Amino acid sequence: MRASDAERERVAESLREAVAEGRLDMEEFENRLDAAYKARTHGELEPLVRDLPAPGTFRKAGAVAPASSAAAEGWAERVGGTVSSGGAFAFWGGFSRKGRWTVGRRFTAFAMMGGGEIDLREARFAERDVEIRCFTLMGGIGVVVPPDLTVTVRGIGIMGGFGDEATGEGTEGSPRVTVRGFALMGGVGVERKVTRAERLRLREEKRAQRKELG
Repeated sequence: MRASDAERERVAESLREAVAEGRLDMEEFENRLDAAYKARTHGELEPLVRDLPAPGTFRKAGAVAPASSAAAEGWAERVGGTVSSGGAFAFWGGFSRKGRWTVGRRFTAFAMMGGGEIDLREARFAERDVEIRCFTLMGGIGVVVPPDLTVTVRGIGIMGGFGDEATGEGTEGSPRVTVRGFALMGGVGVERKVTRAERLRLREEKRAQRKELG
């Protein structure tokens, strides 16, 4: 059976949930995610989720992925607070917003012949619905989001690129982030990554499991 775009995306969502819960390390996640988007049949998709909580199955379109109450409570702690930055600008230079900062309902970034980084992995969200607007002119902006965040990318690239690979549902209670804008002779990239600390924790857990088995 040929796989549909919706089925590929649902498998990708399952993989994002798995890495967020520590079931996959980053290397496994990236390899499986790449294979999911390249898959053409159900036979290619099935092995990618066979060893996850819902072995070898695909959720129906529109179904909400189950999530623990702990995940919802974790997100609740990160919603609200005073906005620490409403925008960023780079001209022949760069900007960075990362670490523990609070993003407002709307954040606007512009880069001209320069670059910028917007990292939401440890950020707080002043409101549950957030819009990040990115505009580049012969420049680049990178947006990094955690695997369990709900993200929609709606950008346009003109003689440039606006990557939408990060589009997908997050876990229960996740804020909803929309990234939009345009890139003219430049690029905007949106990607999902765990933090360095989480990546190290996953590696240590895997090393400990190998030691117990070995």
